[in-house]
Amino acid sequence: MNRIDRLFKNDPHRLLSIYFCAGAPTLDGTADVICTLAREGVDMIEIGIPFSDPMADGPVIQDAATKALRNGMTLDTLFSQLEGIRDSVDIPLILMGYLNPIFRYGFEPFCARCAEVGIDGIIIPDLPFKDYMESYKSVAERYGLRVIMLITPETSEERVRLIDAHTSGFIYMVSSAATTGAQKDFDDRKQAYFKRIEDMHLRIPRMVGFGISNRATFDAACGHAAGGIIGSRFVTLLDEAGGDAETAIRRLKGDIGM
Repeated sequence: MNRIDRLFKNDPHRLLSIYFCAGAPTLDGTADVICTLAREGVDMIEIGIPFSDPMADGPVIQDAATKALRNGMTLDTLFSQLEGIRDSVDIPLILMGYLNPIFRYGFEPFCARCAEVGIDGIIIPDLPFKDYMESYKSVAERYGLRVIMLITPETSEERVRLIDAHTSGFIYMVSSAATTGAQKDFDDRKQAYFKRIEDMHLRIPRMVGFGISNRATFDAACGHAAGGIIGSRFVTLLDEAGGDAETAIRRLKGDIGM
C-alpha cells in the first residue's frame, strides 16, 4: 500500500507534515533531516526541489531555494541523497517542486526515479489540473505515485469535486491565495473556508498548509482537516540551528503544542 494511503487509512487527526528545501542550509543534510524528523514523530515529510522562480513561495522558502541552488543542489544530487533512505524511514515522503526542473529532467524519468528511491507522492504547484488529467495522471499512477493537488479559497466547488474524484492521497488546502509564510492566526474568512470545504464531505482527506507557525494556526488547521503542513517556520528554525534538524523540530513542536 502507498504510504500516504496507509497514513490516512484510519481517519487520523492532528497529523504533522513538515516541508524543508533539499540542499539548505547545507548541501549534504537531506537524509539527516529526513531521518531526524521521522525519529521525532513527524507523520509526513515534503522535500522541496529548489527552483529559481518559486512563485507559490514566500521570502523564507525563496531564500532557502536560492541557498540550495548556490550549494549545488540538483535533482540528480537529490535522488542520490535519497538512495537507501527507506532502510531507515517508513513514513510518507513527498517531493514538492515546479514544472521547469521536473520537465527538464523528463516527467517519466522523474517518476521512475521517485519510485526507485521510495517517494510516495509529488506536489507540483504550477501543474494545471487539465494537463495533469490529460498527460500526466497515467504516468504517475504507473509508478505508484500520488499527485497531490492544491486548492485555495478561490477554487470553485466544481473544481474541488473534480480534484476529489480524480486524485488520491490527500488534498492540499492552501490557507489563503497568498504565498507561503508564517502567520499568527487564521481570521474568520479563512476559518469559514476551512468549514466550507469540510462540509463538502469529500472522498479523500485534506491537509492545511501555508501560514501555520504556532499553536493557534495548527489547532485551526487540525480542527477542519486531518492535520497541518508547516514549511516556512521549520525552514527558519532549521537555518537558525545551522542545519540541526533535532533542535529545529523540537522547537517547532513546542511552538505548536505537541
